[in-house]
Amino acid sequence: MTPPLRFQPADFEPISAGPPTAAPSRPSLSYWQDSWRRLRRNRRAFVSLAIVAALGVFAVAGPWIWPRDPAAQDVDQISQAPALPPTAAIVDPYTPWAGVTAEPPADGPRWEPASAGPSVTNLRLAEPATTQAVRLVWDGVEGAAGYVVYRSVYDPAPDRALGLPLGDTVGAARVSYEDRLDVEERRYWYSVVVLGEDSTERDAYATLVVEPVRAVSAEEAELRGWVADASRISPGDTIALPYHPLGTDYLGRDLLARLMHGARVSLFIGVVAPLLYVLAGIVVGSAAGFIGGRVDQLLMRFADFVVALPFLLFMILFKVAFGIGPGESGILPMLVALVLLSWPAAARLVRGQILQVRQEAYVAASRLLGAKTGYLVFRHMIPQTMGVILVTLTFAVPSAIFTEAFLSFIGMGVAPPTPSWGSMANEGIRTMLSHPHELLFPAFAISIAVLAFNLLGDGLRDALDVRMRGRE
Repeated sequence: MTPPLRFQPADFEPISAGPPTAAPSRPSLSYWQDSWRRLRRNRRAFVSLAIVAALGVFAVAGPWIWPRDPAAQDVDQISQAPALPPTAAIVDPYTPWAGVTAEPPADGPRWEPASAGPSVTNLRLAEPATTQAVRLVWDGVEGAAGYVVYRSVYDPAPDRALGLPLGDTVGAARVSYEDRLDVEERRYWYSVVVLGEDSTERDAYATLVVEPVRAVSAEEAELRGWVADASRISPGDTIALPYHPLGTDYLGRDLLARLMHGARVSLFIGVVAPLLYVLAGIVVGSAAGFIGGRVDQLLMRFADFVVALPFLLFMILFKVAFGIGPGESGILPMLVALVLLSWPAAARLVRGQILQVRQEAYVAASRLLGAKTGYLVFRHMIPQTMGVILVTLTFAVPSAIFTEAFLSFIGMGVAPPTPSWGSMANEGIRTMLSHPHELLFPAFAISIAVLAFNLLGDGLRDALDVRMRGRE
């Protein structure tokens, strides 16, 4: 049997007042302070937030830092890949070239009708090759009726792919050719083929590898604004040309400037459209969830009807209604279509949160104290749904950016010359194989923006979820 407990007088002495023996484990934080703390601890979400902020700076402050006209064309640097700052040599203004005519030497090669025929010899440059002109000279072949000149950007030796036929000479006496057809600063293979007496090409050919140097006259440099005074430079000098860090497109326009101005269009649609249709969803969802009854049923059935509407069809109808024809930018119809057809998802989420919050005790207490409907909705219910609203908005932004890029890519959104990431990708796909940088940079910008907003939305969902408290 357990003996009874016996207490002594000392057991009933009061505890002396003093400092607490144990400090709280962590300071008391508000809901938003705790959410910010957990968001910072999510490395992927925090890095995504920094990327989103950098994209905003890139779009807003970028055109001021890099004040290039996105529509200005540089015909001397068309489809240039990213490279170091280019330079050009100053040369004399272009003067027509009479060419070289000479009779083939008697002891030189002779064309034989029954054979493949000999090739020309001593194929050479008449003067240093520049982007202004490439002048070729060779020794003639006795008995030839003429010569055909080809230009290629690849070595024709493996399969005799001579490239682009530039022209031919009439008569064997003409043993020169001048090439001024879009000569660029790159490597070319020039091939000369002999024409027989029946004006057919022989199988044999001679090839010369040429690398033209970028050149410009002093007057042209001053006219284009590359130098302030043409009198201060002379032939043989070198000047710096406009620099394009990300290269140029097929019209010679600066890709970095177009990406910056395109970010303004893409991010404007990607941020403003979700703000508007999420706001519309908040209004409709709050009314449906708080009033309930027939109003709730009517609004939700209307939301189901809007969801069933085809977006592309209404996009076309809005373009017609706004009087926007083919080849014109449809930014306003795109914005209207997104706002009018995308609000049901946000309305359903807000309605579900309102239905849950209105059953709370503090809402009933506010009603007993005489709180009006507007006060209950805007003071108690909507603030309690801000977490869901922010997450919905964050996930809606990449969807809107991708929608704009898709519509511009198929030619229904932003039209050239107005830049946007989608329209730039549409232009870049034409030269994807020969100049991939024209497609890669806008596609990379779209991918980075969509991925950053998605990861940020995922992090916000975890940070704002009250059920995550106490699990860390």
